[in-house]
Amino acid sequence: MRAAVITDRDEVSVEERERPAAGPDEAVVRVGACGVCMTDYHLYRGTFPAEFPLVPGHESAGEVVEVGEGVTGVEAGDRVAVYPGRPCGDCRFCDTGRQNLCEDLVAIGGAGDEILDGAFAEYVRVPAASLEPIGDLSYEKATFAEPLGCCIRGVDQADIETGDTVVIVGAGPIGLLLLQAFRASGAGTTVVSEPVDHRRETAADLGADHVVDPTATPLPERVGDLVDRVDVAVEAVGLPDTIETAHSITSAGGTTLVFGVPPQNETIEIDPFDVYYRELELVGTFALTPNTFSRAVTFLRGGRVEVDPLVTGRFDLSGLETAFDRMADSEGLKKIVSPGR
Repeated sequence: MRAAVITDRDEVSVEERERPAAGPDEAVVRVGACGVCMTDYHLYRGTFPAEFPLVPGHESAGEVVEVGEGVTGVEAGDRVAVYPGRPCGDCRFCDTGRQNLCEDLVAIGGAGDEILDGAFAEYVRVPAASLEPIGDLSYEKATFAEPLGCCIRGVDQADIETGDTVVIVGAGPIGLLLLQAFRASGAGTTVVSEPVDHRRETAADLGADHVVDPTATPLPERVGDLVDRVDVAVEAVGLPDTIETAHSITSAGGTTLVFGVPPQNETIEIDPFDVYYRELELVGTFALTPNTFSRAVTFLRGGRVEVDPLVTGRFDLSGLETAFDRMADSEGLKKIVSPGR
C-alpha cells in the first residue's frame, strides 16, 4: 500500500509499505478520506514529540476490509469513522468516561506518548471498538467527526446554559466548528473575533450573530458594544495573548475555555483576586472521548453541522506537504487527503 510518511522534521515522502493485517479485536479500514489537522502539522514541524518514521493522520473515515478474531460489532463492507485512540479501559479516567485523559492512552496517527501509524495511507489498522458507523454520510464529511468530537467535548467543559452569550476568538476550522456546536447546544448570542476577512464571512454565513475584526478595534473595546455580558469566552487560537484577551472579556460568573493548543512552558497573567471576587472559571479541554466522537457522528448524519464550507483543499497522498505549506501560510480552511485519488 502507499503511505505518506514523516521521515524527519519537515520531511514527508510517499512510500510503499506492506498492508497491515487485523489482529485480535482489530479491524483494517481502507481509508476513504482523512482531514489534515494542526496536530499533524506540529508532528511534521517537530513541535510535538514523535519518533520518525511516522504515518500521521487521525481524522479518518473509510470502509472496513478485514476484521480480526473476536470482532463481533463490525464486519467487512461497513462504512465507518475512526476514533483515533486506544484507551486502556482500566484507569480512573477511563472508569469515569474521561478517556481523553487515559493514563496509558495510545494515539493513532496523532500526538501522544505512544503513537501508532495513522490514516494518511491507503489502509489503517485500528481497534474494532474505535469504529463508528456512518451510514450514507460521505467519507469527506465523516472526517469531521474527530474535530467535531473535540468541539463537543469543549462545549461540555464550558457547561453552558440555554441562551448563554458565547464569544469565540479565532475562526479557523475549529473555531467554525465550535460556533456550530455551541449554537446546536443552546447558545444564545454568538460573537466571533477573527482578523481574516473570508473567515469572518464564513462565520457569519454559519450563524454568528456578530463578527469582529480585532485588528480594526480591539475585542475588549468592541464586545461591550455588542452584548451585555459574556458567559463563555472561547480561545481557539492557541496563543498566550489571545487567552488573556478571552479571559479579560469574561463576565462575572462566566467561563473562559482554553481550546487552542498553546505553546508549552508559556505563562499568562491572571489576577487571582478577580477570579475569586467575580467567580470566574478558567477551563481547559483536551481532545475527545468515545462518547463525544459518537455524538459528533450523530450531529453530522443529522445535518446539524455544516462542513462543506470549511473544505478548501483536496489532495492525494503526494499533496500532504503542500497542505502543510498552506497551513503555515493560514491559506484557506480545512484540507482533506483522499489516499485513493
